[in-house]
Amino acid sequence: MGHRPSKHTLQTLETIPQVSLSSGKLFSSWNSLFQGQHLCPHCPQTRHQRWSNILFPYYTESETSDQTSEHQDSKQDLRSPSIYSVIDTVPQLDFYINATATGRYRRSRPSLEVLRKATDDVELGTEGSGEGTAELAGTPESAQGGANNRRKAAAQPVRFGWITGVMIRCMLNIWGVITFLRLSWITSQAGILLTWLIILMSVLVTSITALSVSAISTNGKVYSGGAYFMISRTLGPEVGGPIGVVYSFANAIGCALHTVGFSETVRDLLIEYNAVIVDPVNDVRIVGVATVTMLLLISLAGMEWEAKTQILFFAILMVSFVNYFVGTLIPATPEKQSVGFFGYNSEIFVTNLMPNWRGPEANFFQMFAIFFPSAIGILSGANISGDLKDPEIAIPKGTLMAIFWTTLSYLGISATIGACVVRDASGSMNDSISGNVSCEGMGCNLGWDFSQCEMNQTCKYGLANNFQVLTTVSGFGPLITAGIFSATLSSALAFIVSAPKVFQCLCRDNIYPYIGFFGKGYGKNQEPFRAYVLTYFIAVAFILIGDLNSIAPLISNFFLCSYSLINVSCFHASITNSPGWRPSFKYYSHWVALFGVVISVVLMFLLNWWAALIAFGLIFFLLGYVIYKKPAVNWGSSVQAGTYNMALSYSVSLSGVEDHVKNFRPQCLVLTGPPNVRPALVDFVSSFTKNISLMICGDILMDNDKSVVPQHNIEALVKWLNRRKVRSFYTPFAGASLREGTRSLLQAIGLGKLKPNILIMGFKTSWQECSPHSLEDYISTINDTFDSNYGVCLLRMMDGLDISEDTEGEVNTAFEMEESEDEDHRIQKGDLDKDHVASDDTTKEQIHTVFQNNQGKKTIDVYWVSDDGGLTLLVPYLLTRRKRWRQCKVRVFIVGDQQSMEEQRKEMVSLLQKFRLDVHDVIVMTDTERRPHTKNMMRFEETLEPFRLRDGLMEEVTVQELRKDFPWKVTAKELEALRPKSEKKVKLNEIIRRHSKDAALVLVSLPVPQTDCPNILYMAWLDTLTSGLHCPALLIRGNQQNVLTFYCQ
Repeated sequence: MGHRPSKHTLQTLETIPQVSLSSGKLFSSWNSLFQGQHLCPHCPQTRHQRWSNILFPYYTESETSDQTSEHQDSKQDLRSPSIYSVIDTVPQLDFYINATATGRYRRSRPSLEVLRKATDDVELGTEGSGEGTAELAGTPESAQGGANNRRKAAAQPVRFGWITGVMIRCMLNIWGVITFLRLSWITSQAGILLTWLIILMSVLVTSITALSVSAISTNGKVYSGGAYFMISRTLGPEVGGPIGVVYSFANAIGCALHTVGFSETVRDLLIEYNAVIVDPVNDVRIVGVATVTMLLLISLAGMEWEAKTQILFFAILMVSFVNYFVGTLIPATPEKQSVGFFGYNSEIFVTNLMPNWRGPEANFFQMFAIFFPSAIGILSGANISGDLKDPEIAIPKGTLMAIFWTTLSYLGISATIGACVVRDASGSMNDSISGNVSCEGMGCNLGWDFSQCEMNQTCKYGLANNFQVLTTVSGFGPLITAGIFSATLSSALAFIVSAPKVFQCLCRDNIYPYIGFFGKGYGKNQEPFRAYVLTYFIAVAFILIGDLNSIAPLISNFFLCSYSLINVSCFHASITNSPGWRPSFKYYSHWVALFGVVISVVLMFLLNWWAALIAFGLIFFLLGYVIYKKPAVNWGSSVQAGTYNMALSYSVSLSGVEDHVKNFRPQCLVLTGPPNVRPALVDFVSSFTKNISLMICGDILMDNDKSVVPQHNIEALVKWLNRRKVRSFYTPFAGASLREGTRSLLQAIGLGKLKPNILIMGFKTSWQECSPHSLEDYISTINDTFDSNYGVCLLRMMDGLDISEDTEGEVNTAFEMEESEDEDHRIQKGDLDKDHVASDDTTKEQIHTVFQNNQGKKTIDVYWVSDDGGLTLLVPYLLTRRKRWRQCKVRVFIVGDQQSMEEQRKEMVSLLQKFRLDVHDVIVMTDTERRPHTKNMMRFEETLEPFRLRDGLMEEVTVQELRKDFPWKVTAKELEALRPKSEKKVKLNEIIRRHSKDAALVLVSLPVPQTDCPNILYMAWLDTLTSGLHCPALLIRGNQQNVLTFYCQ
């Protein structure tokens, strides 16, 4: 179902007139709507009609017959407003139609924004001017388009009901070559009882699958694509794509199977009349290729001709079946008795009840493998679901009825043939006996001595030797031959139609490359002529094998694989408890579907283990490709519902588990603003959280006039993250300031244990130019984060993190913008540009950052000057697990003294080894207590010079007044009291610049802001610690709780 459009979507859809949606403009020219019309602008009925014309214009595409009926049902409702407002509408079918699937634009209900901004004056339209005429000029064109659509409606595609479209088609496909040419032979091998078991087992598998198909097909409108469409829309493209390929291939092989069966019958006739073309094997190939070529031409003629041909075949089949059963009642002539037919006889029936395996490979499962293709036609109706009038009713009803009638026919044929015909007969009239002649075998009791040929295994007739037994038994043999022709040709025709239809749907979904060429449709029914030709060549390739018994087991495995996945679809959709799973067909069970899965897979391996391995190998290969490519489709599959269930269940379960230090993961709330504005910050955090822990990109919205990000902007930013292969959530949040928004995010964001424990921000490079309020907001955010028991990380890069100026996008005021005189102008510009940034940036080429490069054999330098619980060590360890950072060597710098330097180093090495951290070197800094260079200290003081409060010669009262007016400034007393700390920060920066000038990344312990330290001075410390570095620097501080342990419990 399509999504409900926003105002932006309503203004851009071609089906909606271009109307300004602001309350001041929307109806400023109301009277112009009635220009040239004798209508009352204030009459309620006319207003309703006008609103219907504005909100619900004509369709832009031609509608098929089933879609037309839908609109006829709701045509009256299109003019019916709600009792609350003339703009509001009553529930209507057209609002829920999927525009993509039906091939036209969906009518849209008014958005919430339109409903909220509409006033009584707007509804009454009491004011008018000439401005709205041009805006509403789209309505006449829409009316003209509607007239064109009505003219196109004359060429409606062909649609079938449940009898001709599903039941007859399925019965013709089920009654295939096996029915006439192998069922009697299987009865002779397995006996009547085991043959019935084989039939019932096959019917069990197909019936369970039919129930699953019925449930899936009644859970929403089904379009073309048959089994592939149902599986892919239920389980998603990952499973649907592979089964679409396999099922299309299996249908092509099915066409070859039945064509070979037809060719064998023609070959037998040629041998009988001594008209062999080349030899028995090549005759099958020649006739098969000629036959499948004829079937291709019938298919290319269109579905209407194909349907008429199928009805003709069905009529011939009915006559041949009646002819057979009548023939069993006619007394056998001596000629028929010589070939083994004696009419109904209890002795023959009892003898044929038990199996009589013949041949080295004759066994129950071999017989099952040969018979099972005679039951695989149950999806023939579903395969042309796009050509059915009402697939939701036709597929369940027609499929189940087809299974019922064909099962009765199989049971009846196997029982009657086993009660009338002996297993072995010579066909010689000289083998008749009279009087008391000693002989052995069933024929002796019936007046015939077939013992000689039985002993020599030279019998040419009987159930075990003659595939054409049904012709012998029937009242008129040529009718059985006609039935064989009808059964084989109808099944082959159904398969040669089904395979292209399924493959066309697969091609149009663009799941696999290079196959879109075969998805093009032609004519009113969108016939896949190119796919027909492809199916033809696949069928010809298998026809050249020329052996029916070799093709049958192969096709059995492919169809069993398809049936198992159909049952998996039904089972999975049922157990996910998705509210969207509401099939109108109620006679199914997910446990029965699961049983169908198990029995299908077991039978695959029992029938032919190597063919089963090939089938599953092909499916897993295609599955892996789809998972790797991740096609951009969303069909609301049960896999999504199952993922939601698992996530919900695990989240709830995890909430009851106490945290343990061994399972600590850095779960990060990253204040990125729009993620595409700070890609380096996103890439860095993703480097150590991807597939490991939680990452949330937070965007603080500080514009009071725009407290909600449009949905299409959010979707565009999420797509940007996905294309960058960043596993992260994006959460916009409204707040009056950075501090307020972050505080709210820290309190509200997360679900159970899936909650951030670290706040990561970009370093505020504009701290010297920004307003005092902005700086206080930034420092207070850090303070609040520590108060909330979170860790804090600040990432600084030489060129900054914000690329909004390079992309001409909006600068998020939460990070880089400061208050100034033109702040209002910049905020207004941001209003105009933000939509542009979010929507357009995703279409641009992804911006490359340093964190996407291979870092080579550089170093990651960790200045662990304060113990924060181990977070400072954990982050570089997680980085080195990534391919891009794997060659980097971690160096740890600690504070020490010259006298005990070696001892301190050994202690740290021992601690790191206990933590099992791969650290290349530990360096003890012994000069941190020394005074920094004078020039560096002077540079630090010059940085603070604009923020100093000149209170040296002032009285105390004056100083207090200045402090009141300039609370952010630093007094000389504060600078002097904190001078030792400032010197240590400057000295540490000197050490960092000396040792880490070639590092890939520098991590420095973040000093915790104290209450007696002014904000300006604290910010100067942070700036000093990381200044002069050409590599990224991370100021990092945990929450003083252990995140590393060397214990196992």
